[in-house]
Amino acid sequence: MAHRIAVIGGDGIGPEVTAEALKVIRATGVHIDTTDYDLGGARYLRDGEILSDATLDELRTFDAILLGARSSVQPLATRSRTTSS
Repeated sequence: MAHRIAVIGGDGIGPEVTAEALKVIRATGVHIDTTDYDLGGARYLRDGEILSDATLDELRTFDAILLGARSSVQPLATRSRTTSS
């Protein structure tokens, strides 16, 4: 029986790191089925949403979640700005 893994690549180098991690897991001979989720900061900037209740419920059904690097993306209007005098 395969282990079901949700893969959240995240942002920046996250997708590359999770891809390499999956290669390592597969090299051990462990049988896995993966499902990718686009839940990073880029999605937030694009759609205004990261994690819906429905997606959270879906993630709870997996045996494991492989989470890549995420950014701390904030909308431009809420970023603090520093000014020099």
